[in-house]
Amino acid sequence: MSKIISIANQKGGVGKTTTAINLSSSLAAAEKRALLVDTDPQANSSSGLGISHHSPSVYEVLIGDNSIEEVILQTYMPHLDILPSNINLVGAEIEMVDIQNRETLLKDALNQIRDNYDYIIIDCPPSLGLITLNSLTASDSVLIPVQCEYFALEGLGQLLNTINIVKQHFNKELTIEGVLLTMFDTRLRLSHQVTEEVKKYFGDKVYNTIIHRNVRISESPSFGKPVILYDAISSGAQNYMSLASEFLERNSPKDSSIEK
Repeated sequence: MSKIISIANQKGGVGKTTTAINLSSSLAAAEKRALLVDTDPQANSSSGLGISHHSPSVYEVLIGDNSIEEVILQTYMPHLDILPSNINLVGAEIEMVDIQNRETLLKDALNQIRDNYDYIIIDCPPSLGLITLNSLTASDSVLIPVQCEYFALEGLGQLLNTINIVKQHFNKELTIEGVLLTMFDTRLRLSHQVTEEVKKYFGDKVYNTIIHRNVRISESPSFGKPVILYDAISSGAQNYMSLASEFLERNSPKDSSIEK
């Protein structure tokens, strides 16, 4: 049985999509069968893997026009598939309002194919609307990226409240997978202060791996590649390979860590 993880934070610019692309790619590089689900209307996870304006998309799956098997695409990376998004998803929340059991549409779709994968990573939109609610309802856990900048903890209370509401009403098994510190700049005292605050707040839920600011991470999406393919020896690629290794260790102690 696979594990489904939502990557969520309603605060924009925290490295959510970057983490979705690069964690799923690093898991695939470790020969784990991975599916990346893009539920953001901006479709940045899709374009970050070289897939733009693809139709049908997750939108057609949610409103029932296509089965999920018809929409999933193989990427150029072995072991990595994607359920792409496109701009049509903008109107999906309005259309979903009148659909019965609207909170479980994504869960019902993913249940049809989850046995085909080891890990399913969902890139959530930067909001706490019906699509994010669907993602959390479908997930076993939530991975929360937090940027090492001012106001880093702002809005996290709202996200944690949403997670608790989902646990009460739709998915009592939902847990916090972990908290990932992103955009760390070793030169800035603020980055170290934020790290201390986040660890004080979340304890051992915080990953030991920290994603540092790295120009290669920023450049790679414009080439439609994860950073491990764009520049495998960059610090950004090494950070995400380390994250995948730590992620696998936490989920299965028998999993050997990724070679570095």
